[in-house]
Amino acid sequence: MRLSLVIGSALLAASTLGHAQDPKSDAPKHRRFDCSQAKDPKACEERRTKAREMHSKAAKACEASKDKAGEHRDCMRREMCAQTKDPAKCEAQAKEAMARRDKMREACRGKQGEELRSCIKDERAKGRADGKEHRGKS
Repeated sequence: MRLSLVIGSALLAASTLGHAQDPKSDAPKHRRFDCSQAKDPKACEERRTKAREMHSKAAKACEASKDKAGEHRDCMRREMCAQTKDPAKCEAQAKEAMARRDKMREACRGKQGEELRSCIKDERAKGRADGKEHRGKS
């Protein structure tokens, strides 16, 4: 009895390892937006590269607050906005976005799965109906 339990456990462990994927595989990573589909793919890639550089600089500047979620988020926002043309406008838009996010979280609290996805979709639609487009666009 014990031998079959040990063999079964070993087979289960081996089968899960067989299905594991190498995180450094050659498979393309999922992108939020594919620049090849943009009107100007070259400009799109340049914007993405610039954004990655900004994020990387901000992450280095905020390394000390990495273990404190709230402080780290605030530091990243300050650092990212400091690198923009209009830091004050960036800060204001970021604070508006956080307020919308908090309102959405409150409205959808306790929901899971499809009900949560539906709630988030409805809350985003309400925000657009109120004239508040995503990412501060109007």
